[in-house]
Amino acid sequence: MKSEYKLFINGEFLSSSDTVEVISPFDEKILTRIQNGTKEDAIKALESAEIAQKEWAKLPAQTRGNYLRKLADELEKEKARFAEILSLEQGKTYKEALGEVDASTNFLRYAAESARRIEGEIITSEFENEQIWIQRVPFGVTVGILAWNFPLALACRKIGNALVCGNSMVVKPPTDTPIAVLELSELVNRVGIPKGVLNIITGPGRTVGDELVRNKITRLVTLTGSTGAGTQLYKAAAENITVLRLELGGKAPFIVMDDADIEKAAIAAVESKFVNCGQVCTCNERMYVHESIYDEFMEKFMAEAKKVKVGNPFDPNVTMGPKVNMAEIEKLESLVANAKKEGAQVSLGGNRLTEGEFAKGFWFEPTVITNCTNDMEIVHEEIFGPIVPVVKVNSFEQAIEFSNECEFGLSAYLFTSDMKKIMRAVNELEFGEVYVNRRNGELVNGFHNGYKKSGVGGEDGKHGLEGYLEKKTVYMNYN
Repeated sequence: MKSEYKLFINGEFLSSSDTVEVISPFDEKILTRIQNGTKEDAIKALESAEIAQKEWAKLPAQTRGNYLRKLADELEKEKARFAEILSLEQGKTYKEALGEVDASTNFLRYAAESARRIEGEIITSEFENEQIWIQRVPFGVTVGILAWNFPLALACRKIGNALVCGNSMVVKPPTDTPIAVLELSELVNRVGIPKGVLNIITGPGRTVGDELVRNKITRLVTLTGSTGAGTQLYKAAAENITVLRLELGGKAPFIVMDDADIEKAAIAAVESKFVNCGQVCTCNERMYVHESIYDEFMEKFMAEAKKVKVGNPFDPNVTMGPKVNMAEIEKLESLVANAKKEGAQVSLGGNRLTEGEFAKGFWFEPTVITNCTNDMEIVHEEIFGPIVPVVKVNSFEQAIEFSNECEFGLSAYLFTSDMKKIMRAVNELEFGEVYVNRRNGELVNGFHNGYKKSGVGGEDGKHGLEGYLEKKTVYMNYN
């Protein structure tokens, strides 16, 4: 890790007007300094990407894919180093960080393999001696704006598909967790990706991010972030009718019916809640448990939740690290306080950790809130931390109704052995992703998308690839 990281523009490492500190969330030590980029830096990166994209798009898709394959190979060689960086800057356990590097290489390799999956269509015409061709072509310059919870994986998820389709990209890493993404720039030069095809710049969202979205050079923006950030981006993109792919907030319901495998459901509920300290958009964010098995399920669930060990991410016995910053801790404290005011009960945890090994850093206990009703704030607002509210339901219909009473629609869970309930849930749940009888974790060849305020567009698989291509229709008359 370097003492200072620079902007990566047109294959070169450049300084900006000033720098900001990046601190570790588990001991608050200064890890490095990054450039506090400016509007002018953003313009420079976009102009570089615009020039480079024209030649990049002329290359065969398989050639572009080969660059991505090499990038994945280099990243895999340095898996341990990148995992260490991710743990230091974001706070996830080292085991989880190793998993993030694996996911990153998988995204790049899948994109490389997709070079042979870019297809057009030929359809019939109403006129003699004519065919209609529909080609899929790159947008041009794209922008990738990343969330802080999985910075490297999100970068590779976007970079792979954007580049293999013939686009160039400017990536803006999150200010809290930028280091692993900035380190990726060294590998980009190492594998020889042409200058300007991929630029990585840091800086405030209100200046750098705003310019990247508003600039006429940008043809597509892909954001993973909060619904609030997506709303602001939507407004900024309207000026130039810029295409958007938004993966935003989530409030996943975790439904446990009376015919579920209770032990399996309890284990999955804990794993899907406390992974990465609850900082996952598809996390178990609220639980709906059938009243007839409520006590039995909660006994098993609480026993599993108490096994979660908080501490130093590099300790192999630790299963949950810290939150990313103090603002996030204060949000959790507020949610717990309001839940108690509304009549809910804290059955496990509920507090910030501040003593002993937790004297420094941003720590919060694994927390379970019971005696909740569906109108409470904690059941509707995205928590994005190690807190889960539990609501007792009297029927499958009520569980579906309560689940859909939400402005988010990213992911949902259902545990039942009844195929009729499963098919009804598939048809009736207003969520883009449904996990049936398993924990969270989307796969690279699936499709990750949200409904309602959880976003537009999506990532992964063939449909994610298509999101980085637009269509060009040619009426080919050969009279």
